[in-house]
Amino acid sequence: MKTKDFMTELNGKSVDELQNDLVAAKKELFNLRFQNATNQLDNTSRIKEVRKNIARIQTVIAKKANA
Repeated sequence: MKTKDFMTELNGKSVDELQNDLVAAKKELFNLRFQNATNQLDNTSRIKEVRKNIARIQTVIAKKANA
């Protein structure tokens, strides 16, 4: 998914939905790190992508909290 599309999707969600997405992304990051440690991960660039998505979600949550 493109970054612009991802951000417009995030901006349309409520804070509760964003919190759920954040939890899911953190779980995915944990699983990716675990796979990487056990040499089962094929696409290591996915870790970087998920980390950036977590930051994007947190940014939108902070923006909505300040508004």
